[in-house]
Amino acid sequence: MASQSVPLLTEEEYLAIERKAAMKSEYFRGEMFAMSGGTYKHGLIPMNIGGELRSALRKKCMVFSDAVRLRVASSGLYTYPDVMVVCGTPQFVDGEKDTLVNPVLLFEVLSPSTEHHDRSFKSTHYRAIPSVREFVMVSQTEPLVEIYRRQTDSNWLLIEIKGIDATVPLESVNCALSMSEIYLNVEF
Repeated sequence: MASQSVPLLTEEEYLAIERKAAMKSEYFRGEMFAMSGGTYKHGLIPMNIGGELRSALRKKCMVFSDAVRLRVASSGLYTYPDVMVVCGTPQFVDGEKDTLVNPVLLFEVLSPSTEHHDRSFKSTHYRAIPSVREFVMVSQTEPLVEIYRRQTDSNWLLIEIKGIDATVPLESVNCALSMSEIYLNVEF
């Protein structure tokens, strides 16, 4: 039995489809991938992070939710991080201003169904973005945050923060978030 090949989409075709779609999809190497639905915790944690960052960075940087796409120029990946921060002038793929290319800080809230993908695939692509200084993964199952911080030699340092009373230092934007605020109203 012969397999049928799926026609590959250009980035422009993907964006045209995505901008009209009711549901979000990621794009990589000519293919679109539907994103799974969220959960209570996965909706709450990014809002907590975004709210705290907006308050702390009000006059210095802009905070974006997963309503705004990210394009990784080096690989052509289009995806939706849970939270993005841009300091300075945001740069977009085109005049639609719905796809950023220059975040300094990215957050992904880990889900059981996407954790492996976020840790391997997305992490590799996010760290290839020249403007990114920190990439943060946030657990839903326990108060645990992992920060990947770019070093001056382009190596990455992993910092693990555990416990609801801990503080998460974010050097890329010169602020800190309390774990108790990140996990406000989240039950473990």
